[in-house]
Amino acid sequence: MTFFVNTLGAKRLELLRELFPGATVIGFLINPRNPTSESQTRDVQAAARAFGAELLILNAGSESEIDAAFASSVQQRANAIIVGADSFFISRRDQLVGLAARHALPAIYFLREFTETGGLISYGASITDAYRLTGGYAGRILKGEKPADLPVQQTVKFELAINLKTAKALGLTVPQIMQMTADEVIE
Repeated sequence: MTFFVNTLGAKRLELLRELFPGATVIGFLINPRNPTSESQTRDVQAAARAFGAELLILNAGSESEIDAAFASSVQQRANAIIVGADSFFISRRDQLVGLAARHALPAIYFLREFTETGGLISYGASITDAYRLTGGYAGRILKGEKPADLPVQQTVKFELAINLKTAKALGLTVPQIMQMTADEVIE
């Protein structure tokens, strides 16, 4: 099962810039212990160059490093933050959303659950769709198919979620077209 983790960074940057066009210095929070961190970073760096934005790489693999990364982003005058896809960040969801709010930094996340917690915007693979695909595979294996004979599956549903309360608190106006295309708009 694949979730397109490494290939959505550029799209997240595009969405963040659509929501906050004035963002010229963008922090990219990444866990350097994650094996995909290098490819995620390359993807976002290439997109930042294309948009003419400066990208600050913020490494964090522990709770205290997350705090330090946000402090560094503020010190380096970041206008916004992209949170890289990492399971460690899922477990630190409240901390990440809280720090973004405390520092008044628009942030985009990789799972809808961050937006439900108060994050501004998220774009990523649908976990529900991935579980459905995984369940189908489990059923096929239980019926006797060999796992090695099954092709890699990829989720085909992506979710865009926007939290309008957070946007208002940050003084951002969410474009109507973005609201209409979102899978979930939290008011």
